[in-house]
Amino acid sequence: MFERSVLQDVISRVEEPRRFIQVLVGPRQVGKTTLIKQLLAKTDIPHYFVSADDLFAADTTWLKRAWVKARILCQQEGKGSFLLVIDEVQKVPQWSETVKKEWDADSFSDVPVKVVLLGSSRLLLQKGLTESLAGRFEVHPITHWSFDEMRQAFGWSLGEYLYYGGYPGSASLIGDEQRWKDYVRESLVEPTLSRDILMMTRVDKPALLRRLFDIGCRYSSQILSLSKVQGELQETGNLTTLSGYLMLLQQAGLLSGLEKFAADIIRKRSSKPKFQVHNNALLSASQHLSYNSLHTRQEEWGRFAESAVGAHLINSGLKHRFQVYYWNMGHCEVDYVIEKEGVVVGIEVKSGQSSANRGLALFQQEFKPRGVFLVGTDGIPFESFLGMNPCALFHA
Repeated sequence: MFERSVLQDVISRVEEPRRFIQVLVGPRQVGKTTLIKQLLAKTDIPHYFVSADDLFAADTTWLKRAWVKARILCQQEGKGSFLLVIDEVQKVPQWSETVKKEWDADSFSDVPVKVVLLGSSRLLLQKGLTESLAGRFEVHPITHWSFDEMRQAFGWSLGEYLYYGGYPGSASLIGDEQRWKDYVRESLVEPTLSRDILMMTRVDKPALLRRLFDIGCRYSSQILSLSKVQGELQETGNLTTLSGYLMLLQQAGLLSGLEKFAADIIRKRSSKPKFQVHNNALLSASQHLSYNSLHTRQEEWGRFAESAVGAHLINSGLKHRFQVYYWNMGHCEVDYVIEKEGVVVGIEVKSGQSSANRGLALFQQEFKPRGVFLVGTDGIPFESFLGMNPCALFHA
């Protein structure tokens, strides 16, 4: 079975002396539970695994019972340490307060129960972690699969990755495109919207959130003002509401609205968003374009390629802690700008015959970045870029 690189990081942390709660957070169906199964098979630490995902009404009492059972099993095993794994923990109301209480009680009594928490809602997990568990946890972002991972695990070509994206559970379905699209929409997107967002966060206009998601996927890698989106939605709701819903979609690992790179934070916050899916499967499943027709339409192929580059940057940014933006001035544009600790890099995506772009020169003149790079025509090949860690560009 294919093993992601993050597995070794988690194993090494779990096998350290008990110090921090390990938190694995990422979208649905990116392999969090599979990764934990691989971890449990590779470690000699006895364990107890529970999930709140299948319970109708998981509560703090259920969580406390699971913890008590882990302590009993730990005592029975007598091996010096024990591992408690709790999946979809954010679905337990007031989970963070209960985890803090039980963790601190074990720390005080020298009970060697180590804890791994899994969750599919970064927003809800992060809120609980920062409010109640400060100083007690380490986070491992489990992101969508990269081109390199899909190529190694399933033998995918670049074209297949641009179209079908990085959901490993859907790989066996690509021979039947309609079935694949149904799976993405009904088994991946719908549970995220209905169970991870709408059931656990106050959303006054759920139809508006769903429509915003649909439009954002169709326009992935394109800049649109929220007021224009509002008109497309035929909705008179507050623009702040749309911005808030876009943030929920981002925290669920589905869709981001990238900000324009600027020297000050106010100009960043007031910019038009550049819609960007976190997985190209969401772009493909939102329209009628087939995989075969993508290769014959140069303009569409270029948009899918740019969207895949943006998705790769977003997922890499979560793992390696850098920010992703875009930049434009009039008709001049730089597709993506990445920034880490004050170091700035510009990235332009080209799939046509010409690689000329005046925007790169203007961007370089105004911001003096560490470097500007072309991806595609006359630049870094798509296969190479989608298989690399973009952090390397900060040191190029």
